[in-house]
Amino acid sequence: MQPAVSDKIIYEHPLNEKTRTFLRLEHLFRQVDFHMPQSSTWDSRAAITSLMDMVAIFSRADIKTDLIKELKRHQEKLASIRAIPDVNEERLEQILRELNAVSGKLQRHNGQLGQELRENEFLKNITQRSSIPGGSCAFDLPLYHFWLQQPFEQRHQEIVAWRQTLEPVFTAVSLLLSLVRGSTTPTRELASNGFFQQSLDAQSPAQLIRVGLPRESHLFAEISGGKHRFTVRFMEQSTEERATQTKLDTTFFLNCCIL
Repeated sequence: MQPAVSDKIIYEHPLNEKTRTFLRLEHLFRQVDFHMPQSSTWDSRAAITSLMDMVAIFSRADIKTDLIKELKRHQEKLASIRAIPDVNEERLEQILRELNAVSGKLQRHNGQLGQELRENEFLKNITQRSSIPGGSCAFDLPLYHFWLQQPFEQRHQEIVAWRQTLEPVFTAVSLLLSLVRGSTTPTRELASNGFFQQSLDAQSPAQLIRVGLPRESHLFAEISGGKHRFTVRFMEQSTEERATQTKLDTTFFLNCCIL
């Protein structure tokens, strides 16, 4: 779930593995950037945990190649609309320059993404112990405990340096998701008895579904889908029992992001 946009809460659902990975990376970067400036030891722990979660993602897939391919695909897609009447050429050229610059930074990045963090002995020990529930306690990792007791300025400087090694990824993911999210305008839809389903054009595959509900709504959205169709169920929250699909007709805002 994304933070509220104006008066709405936005729920997002990726329709392919690539977009799913990008959303997870964005989520982790946001966590790092929230906790990194905070001075408590718990914030330093949270920032490092998010950094190492990203390293784990990089080790499971060639994210660098995926990002470069996706940046190139967007460049070609946007370049093809130059001839469309009334297109904002100045804005289009600016986006194309950004895509080219970000792609260049990734191509110049030597080695696998996150390699510097993966080979760091201090972070490696934290990662190994963190696979055990509560495994990063002081008695398990005395060096980590010692590091956490150092002045905030020292901890912050090191976390910033570790975060900086992943900056090309953050820039690429942010730009790509911004373009995808901004590729369509929302439509107003109605879910009968809290249920909505829509077919998708397999020839123009959607990347992301976004559902907007008024902030004051007592419902939340559960989205599922794939290449050919998606469904949205609007659920009533319960603190004691499982959430159930509402019986009410529900108006909501929908973006099928195709770019």
